[in-house]
Amino acid sequence: MDAGAKARPRRREMAAATSGAGRCLSKGGSSRRPPPARVRVAVRLRPFMDEETKASEPSCVRGIDSCSLEVANWKKYQETLKYQFDAFYGEKSTQQDIYVGSVQPILRHLLEGQNASVLAYGPTGAGKTHTMLGSPEQPGVIPRALMDLLQLTREESAEGRPWDLSVTMSYLEIYQEKVLDLLDPASGDLVIREDCRGNILIPGLTQKPIASFSDFEQHFLPASRNRSVGATRLNQRSSRSHAVLLVKVDQRERLAPFRQREGKLYLIDLAGSEDNRRTGNQGIRLKESGAINSSLFVLGKVVDALSQGLPRIPYRDSKLTRLLQDSLGGSAHSIIIANIAPERRFYQDTISALNFTARSKEVINRPFTNESLQPHALAPVKPSQKELPGPSEAKKAKGPEQESTGSPASVTAPAPASEKLSLLGKLCSMDPATMESLLSLDRLLGSQGSHGTPLLNTPKRERMALIKTVEEKNLEIERLKMKQKELEAKVLAQEAQDPKDKENSPTVLQPLPSCTDTVAKPLRKAVVMPLQLVQKQAESKIHILKRGHKRKLEPSIASKPVEKAEDCWELQISPELLAHGRKKLLDLLNEGSVRDLRSLHLIGQKKAQLIMGWRELHGPFSKVEDLEQVEGISGKQVESFLKANLLGLAAGQNCDPS
Repeated sequence: MDAGAKARPRRREMAAATSGAGRCLSKGGSSRRPPPARVRVAVRLRPFMDEETKASEPSCVRGIDSCSLEVANWKKYQETLKYQFDAFYGEKSTQQDIYVGSVQPILRHLLEGQNASVLAYGPTGAGKTHTMLGSPEQPGVIPRALMDLLQLTREESAEGRPWDLSVTMSYLEIYQEKVLDLLDPASGDLVIREDCRGNILIPGLTQKPIASFSDFEQHFLPASRNRSVGATRLNQRSSRSHAVLLVKVDQRERLAPFRQREGKLYLIDLAGSEDNRRTGNQGIRLKESGAINSSLFVLGKVVDALSQGLPRIPYRDSKLTRLLQDSLGGSAHSIIIANIAPERRFYQDTISALNFTARSKEVINRPFTNESLQPHALAPVKPSQKELPGPSEAKKAKGPEQESTGSPASVTAPAPASEKLSLLGKLCSMDPATMESLLSLDRLLGSQGSHGTPLLNTPKRERMALIKTVEEKNLEIERLKMKQKELEAKVLAQEAQDPKDKENSPTVLQPLPSCTDTVAKPLRKAVVMPLQLVQKQAESKIHILKRGHKRKLEPSIASKPVEKAEDCWELQISPELLAHGRKKLLDLLNEGSVRDLRSLHLIGQKKAQLIMGWRELHGPFSKVEDLEQVEGISGKQVESFLKANLLGLAAGQNCDPS
């Protein structure tokens, strides 16, 4: 039974390729699709932990060749499952074999401005951390890769080479769904963001420049001691978090066109999946195990969705998969090193890890070169230096007849940098002879096949249309100015005829800056008060006085009216009536129930209960303004409350026949 080479429907493969292409197109912004690069998978079988176990039971994993292996069923040893991957490393393989065979070939892509990633996957106790870090006697993938990468950058950035290279490193861990900076543990939980081009980044993550391997060790070794580790039954130094080492290679071109490239290398040591029945986790270890298994479960969902070509990839369901978005189905050259154990008690974990890696090798990435121009290469050129011709060039370009018609100084004098005049304004204020000289010079340069920037940015037809539009606008402005003078004269004449009206409401005249001002008709406004339903007894004490018209001219722009005239109404209330209303309102606040209080304006259920509680604690209110002392009622709310209730209560009391 060949589980690794099991045939999948071709439509799934095509769907996966199409979905990967779509993601890369959105990042690269180019119409050309980058060539596909399948995720490569290597499997490493660690040796037995002790000689007694090796002598008492045979290994459940057996290598067939350098790419294939088979796993024997621990119940029926005759039944085996066969898998085929890109590389298989047996028990006798060394750290050098794994690095040279699988990791070293992808480092060259970093110098091309592309991304690469190496993931160590497997159950707890299978040797992932040993594969990535190793020991001083047998260094792992991380120290070997950094040593070779720094050597490559030194060679490529030597004198005489076209590129200048620099290397920076960042080191983080994902512990219980928290992104922690191992180079700066005090920074706290960091967030994962995505920029406009689709690149994953972590704001606030520490970056350390490194120029040699000693610089790398100076930062990496203290940071490694900050990683979360713990002891379980299966591993005395079990990783309790996912560790990610991010190495960036920045390249800047020394000569034109001054391009810049950025390549990122992700070296990831994943925490192993755990069976809590065998590890004996309790307390904090149980919580850590749950977070690890949950993130690895989401990682499996992402790989399944990518291999099946599903429309939605659940990257955001976990911070681990969010960080691995470039490595799986993204823009990186990825290699997964699956670590497995030979013991029979790891049989289920081994099968699970091999099934995961068998699905992972069907994931298709679309690596592309992250290249752009350096900022100083994109700096704008001043028109006075680049676009406008110099005096000598203008003389050479013009003929002898044209030199006599126009003044060279008027043609070639560049405008000062402080004057930000548009091309349209320059054309309007230009002498006709000078404009004709410029047009002749433009035609001459065009006939000579000049590839430089034309002197005039618009064609002749559009230029003439713009000049005509400017003339029409100038005429319209003059007409509006005349109309404004007429309106001002009418206002002055009206003031002279009616001096009394002028004394009551003085007119303020100011020049009108806008050409579209309109005169608004005076509107008559009246305030409808609740006293209209009151009987004649209230009318004897409430007097509504009508005042004269107020007329005022205010400066306006665009759509604001020039004049505003309206009838103003003023309300005068008898002091006796106001005092009576205040007394009735105070009695209601001191003696009324919640229902009575809710009958007042602007008092709801919550405020009524607050008033009742304050009354029980502090006694009756001495005046209505004491409502401001109630928690939750401000001074402005008390003023609005008085305006809404005082007049109505006074009028209602006055209309009471008793």
